[in-house]
Amino acid sequence: MTQDIFTTQDGNTITVSALCDGGDQGCGGGLLILMLQAMKRLESGTVLEVRSTDPGVREDLPAWCRMTGNALLAGPEGELGNRYFVRKA
Repeated sequence: MTQDIFTTQDGNTITVSALCDGGDQGCGGGLLILMLQAMKRLESGTVLEVRSTDPGVREDLPAWCRMTGNALLAGPEGELGNRYFVRKA
């Protein structure tokens, strides 16, 4: 498993274990399915980077994290504000 290091806008360092790039998909448009497939391959405590340009993800992803017990570490990050970081419960 390849790990990448990302520094958030507030200076926190996050070690990313996997990437889920949903393109322009939102949580209701297939992104959650992609995320669930990626999360299955991760061990508890590791971090999934989620990318999506859909503006609804900004509110939907934190709600999904609360419902599933996963932790949203940071988001939205990056120049386009389309990067989110989720630690698997």
